[in-house]
Amino acid sequence: MKASISWWDLSGSEQTIDSLREYLRDEGVRPWASVPGLRLKFWVADRPGNRWGAVMLWETMPDENTPLPPHKAMELIGYPPTERIRFDVEATMEGIYTDPVLTGIGPACEKLPTEEQ
Repeated sequence: MKASISWWDLSGSEQTIDSLREYLRDEGVRPWASVPGLRLKFWVADRPGNRWGAVMLWETMPDENTPLPPHKAMELIGYPPTERIRFDVEATMEGIYTDPVLTGIGPACEKLPTEEQ
């Protein structure tokens, strides 16, 4: 397994954490559900540091021929991630939890449009 983290320092962008949350809510999350090899993707925000990004956990990393959803966040922000790092995952563990499904959790997903819309 591999993990990747992409962070943007939003200081040089007109985008804000709130505007990027709207992008996720409107269109940014769903396309990632059909990416082969992607086990989990979650988007993160650091309001005090004015940073925004994503963490991805991969069962298998995509090769350069694997189609990925458009990186519209980079387009909206206006520049590539300030930092992009890939790691080997040395171990994983799931704890005791009450919600068996992680899909759809977080402020950006509170009002996701339905599939029919």
